[in-house]
Amino acid sequence: MSHPQPPTPEERLADAKQLLSLPRIVVICGSTRFMHEMNEADVRETGAGKIVVKPGCDLKSPHPLWADPAEAGALKVRLDDLHRAKIRLADEVLVVGDYIGDSTRAEIAYARSLGKPMRFSHPEVDPDA
Repeated sequence: MSHPQPPTPEERLADAKQLLSLPRIVVICGSTRFMHEMNEADVRETGAGKIVVKPGCDLKSPHPLWADPAEAGALKVRLDDLHRAKIRLADEVLVVGDYIGDSTRAEIAYARSLGKPMRFSHPEVDPDA
């Protein structure tokens, strides 16, 4: 006699989102050089009724939280981990910008490894196109 497999964490999350009647969650990925475009995408996606998560810190802009290079390096590691959590939470991924750097390329690969649907503001930069 075989026993049913318990649901995966991903299946449990999807069930919880459905039970809570949550709108789709979109995560915005891309280089922080495109923060303005990310903010514009946030407005459009929110206006379309989606919950939006995106990078919250731009380490390329001066701020006391990352003024110390040692602190900035440690913060970058934590922010990368946080963004991967946002990708796991999301139902879909929107990549913003006409340039894909190493960090964004890693985020895309991670999202695809999870089977997340992908959209690109500039489809020509899709590394798998």
